[in-house]
Amino acid sequence: MKQVKLAGKKVPAIGIGTWHMGDVASQRSQEIAAIRSGIDAGAQVIDTAEMYGSGRSEDLVGEAWQPYDRGSLFLISKVLPENASQVRMRTSLMASLRRLRTDYVDLYLYHWRGNVPLAETVATLQGLQDEGLTKAWGISNFDRSDLQELWQLPQGKQAAANEDLYHIGSRGLDYDILPWQRAHDLPLIAYSPIAQGDTRGQHLSRSQALRTVAARHDASIYQIMLAWAIRDGHTVAIPQTSSMSHMHDNLAATTLTLTPADLELLDQDFPAPTQSTPLAVI
Repeated sequence: MKQVKLAGKKVPAIGIGTWHMGDVASQRSQEIAAIRSGIDAGAQVIDTAEMYGSGRSEDLVGEAWQPYDRGSLFLISKVLPENASQVRMRTSLMASLRRLRTDYVDLYLYHWRGNVPLAETVATLQGLQDEGLTKAWGISNFDRSDLQELWQLPQGKQAAANEDLYHIGSRGLDYDILPWQRAHDLPLIAYSPIAQGDTRGQHLSRSQALRTVAARHDASIYQIMLAWAIRDGHTVAIPQTSSMSHMHDNLAATTLTLTPADLELLDQDFPAPTQSTPLAVI
């Protein structure tokens, strides 16, 4: 199982995303079973946010992880831009911790940039880390200029990860953001790695290259997409699923290694960007 060093801890390169989970009460038991099956299969990273279902996703995760050793898990949550101030952030994190039924998160992310000065947000995140309420902090939906601005702040280089949209059908990060992050030892957390919810990914299932590579590895095209997303050894992908079988399939992708020939073929259908593009978000 491929691993990535995230905030000083080695974790499997595929984790569990929870966007849109917890929204429908009748699906709660199925969603909890899916999360637990992922943990049983070796997943450690579980990604959520106060925004997801206005806290319902965090509450779901909080119930799901209870049978397990907290120290074996890596819980991520995120603060909304309007709560990313010195006045409001601690209250926001404490509410997340109550829903998650834990006294700390492993990584607390600034969800996307808002009107609060970045220096204030970073200083507050660092303060929460110093207090022990989060083991580390990071950012999300940051492009290269945002990262460069962050790096100029006194505590900016303490950021442990950047979470951005990244999948084989939306690979703008490959032009300048990922090279910058590798040069500065900043891991990527790839959300929507199999294009869930991203209209740009609707054509992916028709890719002959994906089908050919999947057949070579006796895998699904979605497993190939996940193996592609984590190919550099510095990326954690967090696909979301409420299906136990899909959860197992997702995690099995950590055992796949794409060959240079596979990558060359995939590049034909999904070429690398040749110029900088606006950061993709969903």
